[in-house]
Amino acid sequence: MSLGAMALMSVVSAAEVADQFTSLPGFNGTMQTESYSGYLNVNANKSLHYLFYKSRNDPVNDPIILWFNGGPGCSSLLGAFQELGPYLVDDELSPNFQVNDHSWNNNASLLFLESPAGVGYSIAKNPSDYPTNDFRQSEDAIKALLDWFSKFPEFKPNAFYISGESYGGIYVPWMTW
Repeated sequence: MSLGAMALMSVVSAAEVADQFTSLPGFNGTMQTESYSGYLNVNANKSLHYLFYKSRNDPVNDPIILWFNGGPGCSSLLGAFQELGPYLVDDELSPNFQVNDHSWNNNASLLFLESPAGVGYSIAKNPSDYPTNDFRQSEDAIKALLDWFSKFPEFKPNAFYISGESYGGIYVPWMTW
């Protein structure tokens, strides 16, 4: 391996480690998968929050699913922690989590993107930086996705699917158009 390749591997590894989390508040069990949470740059004034769970099966070869909840204005963390993610918030809405044995990440890596800016933990510095229509939201999500692939370049060869529910069904075709 060349010195340049080793340097690149160090940068990639550092980016992943900076966003990796190894515990959840109120969850006392063993983490089921490598988990990451952080920000993806859209531009100098706007960042979208992401949550990423590597596949429990074969993260090197399994597909990646990008998930959007709808709204607009509904955080994709709802899908992550109440529907298809590897950990579910318990029925009493305390900070306790339980393992979701039926998580989609049994056979795919899951990427949750909180979009548009202003939803969940996604941020913009100026009011004019918030999306005003579905096309702009989709452009921002694509820019954030490109930043995600720069953090996790090892996933570029994997099959990639975009999915969502409710108004997320508007974001999906706009992103692929």
